Amino acid sequence: MTSQHLQEQISTASGLRWPARMLERVTGIVSRRAVAEGEYASTLAVRAARTALDRAGLAPYDVDLLVFASATRDMVEPATAHVVQAELGSRAHALDVTNACNSFVNGIDAARAMILAGRARRALVVTGETPSRAVRHAPSGPDQLRDGFAGYTFGDAGAAVVLEAVDRGGILDVDTETHSEHWQVGGIFGGGSRHPRGDEHTYFRGDGAELREVFEKIGTSVLDRMRLRTGLAWTDFRYVLVHQVTVPYLERFVELTGIPRDRLVVTVPEFGNMASATLGVQLDLVHERLLPGDRVLFVGLGGGVSIMTMVWEKP
Repeated sequence: MTSQHLQEQISTASGLRWPARMLERVTGIVSRRAVAEGEYASTLAVRAARTALDRAGLAPYDVDLLVFASATRDMVEPATAHVVQAELGSRAHALDVTNACNSFVNGIDAARAMILAGRARRALVVTGETPSRAVRHAPSGPDQLRDGFAGYTFGDAGAAVVLEAVDRGGILDVDTETHSEHWQVGGIFGGGSRHPRGDEHTYFRGDGAELREVFEKIGTSVLDRMRLRTGLAWTDFRYVLVHQVTVPYLERFVELTGIPRDRLVVTVPEFGNMASATLGVQLDLVHERLLPGDRVLFVGLGGGVSIMTMVWEKP
């Protein structure tokens, strides 16, 4: 789904006229993926899970913990992890973890903690993101268009990883920073006890400029702590995987942090904002290039708001 096509769709449905190629010029996003009819968050998660298990040489029943970690889910209840598990044919302890665009990294951290605690031996962490379903294609006027504009960055994707204990390397460091006073800056506010019914609350709403302002105000302290604690410099990482919303937002991130651009895996122009699947897709794109001992830094940015870092070394 190109930005040009999406802009034409919205213009046709709403009668609003935009400057030519404005969506692409403002966001830097040329295209994104969108699920077809009959495809859901679980559909993308199952496909990714099968690929991850196949690469690990495992069958579904070799997993004793299944975590569906996503900002999107098939339904309010039951947990989408059960839908994924039923499709895979596994019998693992299954549960959902959700924390906006940090969901996948949170899911990995939660699964790691359960392995370290002896509650699981091998975990499958999956995500399926379909935020394109929360986009308002027929805004009633300029105010609704502006209110939901950040949603036009969204692209759909799935990702999965298998976790197990290793003798060396693996996840070396995890850190988080949370500023929950900003939870109202953006989100999809329907489906819960506040707004259980009504289409109005099922669309993504948010001010992209305000969200960017919040993250800039929070600053780079979580990254500074990680570098101080681990003693690692940016050049010690083969890749830095960071959540990407728009190209200008990514450029500002590079400016603020000083991370060399050649360490990034840039996905947003081709795939858009894939919510929590972003880091999983980036890892998939580079995993075959990694050698034992190579380090990867995950940087998650999520509404709510939260920032998360995870240092991983290929065993």
